[in-house]
Amino acid sequence: MDGEREHLAGYDPRAYDPVAVTVDVVALTIRDGALHVLLVRRGAPPYAGRWALPGGFVHAVRDAEDLPAAAVRELAEETGLSARDGMLGRVHLEQLGTYGAPGRDPRMRVISVAYLAFAPALPDPEAGGDAADAAWTPVTAARDLAFDHARILGDGLERARGKLEYTPLATAFCAPEFTIPELRAVYETVWGEELHAGNFHRKVLSVPGFVEPTGTTADRGGRKGGPRPRLYRAGDARLLHPALLRPGREQYR
Repeated sequence: MDGEREHLAGYDPRAYDPVAVTVDVVALTIRDGALHVLLVRRGAPPYAGRWALPGGFVHAVRDAEDLPAAAVRELAEETGLSARDGMLGRVHLEQLGTYGAPGRDPRMRVISVAYLAFAPALPDPEAGGDAADAAWTPVTAARDLAFDHARILGDGLERARGKLEYTPLATAFCAPEFTIPELRAVYETVWGEELHAGNFHRKVLSVPGFVEPTGTTADRGGRKGGPRPRLYRAGDARLLHPALLRPGREQYR
C-alpha cells in the first residue's frame, strides 16, 4: 500500500494526451403514429445551427457525476423535460455504446458514451442550456446531424427494434391499460412493418408474463357493431420467450 500511495502521489496526468468524455442520448417516443427522436439545435460551435442528439461533457471534477446521471442531466438541461412533474422518471434509460473514433469531435479527442431512452407520449421539449432549439423529429426526417450522431441514432434504432423482439419494452410506449391492437401499433411503428393482426394477437398471448388481462374492455378501437376490445396491462416478464421476431427473421428462430 505504501508503494501505491507513493506512485499516486507522483502521478502526473499531464504526461498523457488529454481526453474528454461526453454523453449523448437517443430518446425515442411515438407521436401521431410515428417514431420520433428528440433533437436539439446547437447554439454554439462546432456545428452551430445543426441538429444533434442531446448531450454534453461529463462533470469530472466540479460536481463529479456518474455517466447515467450525466445523461439525465444533459437531457434535462437541453430540453427542460425533467422540470415538469418529474417526467424523466417515466423514461427507460440504458447504455447504448461507446464512440471514440479520432476526429469525431473537431475540438479534441472526445469519447462519447451513448444512452438509449424510451418514453411514452412526452410533451414538446423546451430548449435550455446551450441548445438553441429542441424538437421531437420523425426518425425518417433526422438527417445531416452534427458529429457522428447519425451513426449513433442508427445504432439506437437497431437496438430499439431488437429490444422489442426479446423484451416487453413495447408496453412502455402504451398507456397503463391498452388493447392488443394498440400494442401492435407500437411494434409496427418501431419496426416499420405491417403485422398480421391475428398472428400478432396469438403470439402475444402465447408469451408467458408478457401481458395480463384487466378483466375490462375498452370504449375505443372496436369495429362498429362488434365486441369491444379487451384491455391488458404489462405482465411481470423481463424477457419474452418465445420471442416476437421481426418479419423475415422468423426463419432463424
